[in-house]
Amino acid sequence: MSLPIQLISTDFDGTLFAEFENPPIPAHLLKLIGDLQAQGAKWVINTGRDMSSLMEAMARSHVTIKPDYLVLVEREIHRHHESQYVGLNDWNTECHRAHEELFVRVRRDMPRLVSWVNSRYDATVYEDAYSPFCLLAGNNGDADAIHDYMVEYCKEVPNLQVVRNDVYARFAHTNYNKGAALAEIGRRLEITHHHTFAAGDHLNDLPMLLPRYARFLAAPSNAIEAVKKVVRENDGFVSDLGQGHGIAEGLKFHLQKAVSS
Repeated sequence: MSLPIQLISTDFDGTLFAEFENPPIPAHLLKLIGDLQAQGAKWVINTGRDMSSLMEAMARSHVTIKPDYLVLVEREIHRHHESQYVGLNDWNTECHRAHEELFVRVRRDMPRLVSWVNSRYDATVYEDAYSPFCLLAGNNGDADAIHDYMVEYCKEVPNLQVVRNDVYARFAHTNYNKGAALAEIGRRLEITHHHTFAAGDHLNDLPMLLPRYARFLAAPSNAIEAVKKVVRENDGFVSDLGQGHGIAEGLKFHLQKAVSS
């Protein structure tokens, strides 16, 4: 395959998807990705959402093409096969095992962590299928403060990290993130980082916005400054356009630059 970009990894919310736009995902971006798929490229939606939430949002967005892979909750990998998404059992099973082992320790400390949050902030802490500590903060200022505290707590527990997106956060294993999942997909497809494009807008996207995972990086205008900084420092493209419009511009920029170089 002679395409300079053979693997496309895009975050969903704030990168492809804009909740209050109509359509939420620009048709011209979907056409661009679809044209690249027709030439042999593979598309990954790399998101913090779970399967049901992502499928609902994609249906509302009238997505006319299918991602070849999904990375869900920043770590589980699913491949599109015969009209459905099938989990990669070896990766997902080991991912689940590693998290369950890690969370045995975290669950012992949950009363202390919950008490610290509840005594200081109007925030919701809850457990779901993916983490014993999930956070919904009242605002970004509170989320920043709680995030800092949880980062300090993570120093007590080997292999524990905080995964954050806006006012949401959860604990996860350091070996599993958007970058590691993207690298695993690339390994299976025999596509190196030299032919990989990655785009995101928030903190949980930073692990995949690294040159060792993707040569071609992009961020929309609505991305947080930490993301824009990393993308710029690694010769990526930061658009003046928001969400999917900015990602379409980034894809075109890198394709044109690769062809002319």
